Amino acid sequence: METERPRISLGEIFRAFLTIGITGFGGGMAVVALVERVCVHEKRWVSHEEFMHGLAFGQFLGPFSLNACTFVGCLLRGRAGAVTAATAFILPSFVIVSFLSFLYFRFHQLPELQAALRGTNPVIIALILAAAIGMGRKIRGAERWGIALLAFALAVFFQVNGLALLVLAALWSLGRARFRQGHG
Repeated sequence: METERPRISLGEIFRAFLTIGITGFGGGMAVVALVERVCVHEKRWVSHEEFMHGLAFGQFLGPFSLNACTFVGCLLRGRAGAVTAATAFILPSFVIVSFLSFLYFRFHQLPELQAALRGTNPVIIALILAAAIGMGRKIRGAERWGIALLAFALAVFFQVNGLALLVLAALWSLGRARFRQGHG
């Protein structure tokens, strides 16, 4: 069942994802949490369920924070929305990284610069933990918590990659659904 959603202008999509691109530091999950907050909770452009599906699909191909932005843009306005969201999200990082690269190659030997770079690590870890806690609050039920903890353990202790975890979760869900059909 497709829900009726208002038509969002490409300019509004661009502004929202440019803001996310400017303020979304910490990479990966920290940015995804920001995208979720803006697009699901603040602007109510997409439902939480739609966003989580987009996030799951985004895990398959490369940088999932960019994929989540592209997915939301596509959901809102098709290909033009996807390109607009992706471009706006990437633009600030491109400009900042280009400028910082110039400065780094020019001044990388300065001890102050080296100390400043080391100081950002705890902040990034805190942002990732905050995103994980926020998403963890949405997990309901013992089975889902078991799957989440098992996926965490497999990723952390056995270095199982995200794609393999998603395939395993999909196979579990399919097998569970088949079992319930046969016994229900």
